Amino acid sequence: MLVYPEERIALFIDGSNLYATARALDMEIDYKALRKYFAENGRLIRAYYYTALLEDAEYSPLRPLVDWLDYNGFTLVTKPVKEFVDDQGRRKIKGNMDIEIAVDMLNIADALDHVVLFSGDGDFRRLLEAVQRKGLRATVVSSNKTKPSMIADELRRQADQYVDLSDLREVLARPGNRPHSVYEQSDGDEMPDYEEYDDKT
Repeated sequence: MLVYPEERIALFIDGSNLYATARALDMEIDYKALRKYFAENGRLIRAYYYTALLEDAEYSPLRPLVDWLDYNGFTLVTKPVKEFVDDQGRRKIKGNMDIEIAVDMLNIADALDHVVLFSGDGDFRRLLEAVQRKGLRATVVSSNKTKPSMIADELRRQADQYVDLSDLREVLARPGNRPHSVYEQSDGDEMPDYEEYDDKT
């Protein structure tokens, strides 16, 4: 990944999208290593992490991760998820953070030189175009080495730089760990274990 040392950088991490991409690649993200990588290679201004939470639940499986990120240099942006039942009677949860990502990126754009978006969602193509018109470089991190591909072709074409998440495995992956299901609960109520983040500093 090309990052200039003098660049002012902000990370915009679509939590559910990055999780799904990492899971498809059989890797789990080391968020401490992720932040360190950009802080050491450029001038990291902000690292945003976006996720929806089950606020009414007695215990959210994402809470240990979210708390760890909040205490370790990430800016957390959350909102309640919406729950629904699909046509097959399976319980689904949905929490789209597109608007929040777009608003934050446009608001901070004048203080940046480079935005790094961790998402493959094609809806962000116009957002990247908007910040590029302000003179910013835009990098997208996702993957087309999954089946199906996690990166929308129009988003990849719009980015100044596209980086496949699999190519960052040695830098960002937590060794010896497989990700657990967090965002999809279609076959039962089993939830992931993120307690390990409680003691990680």
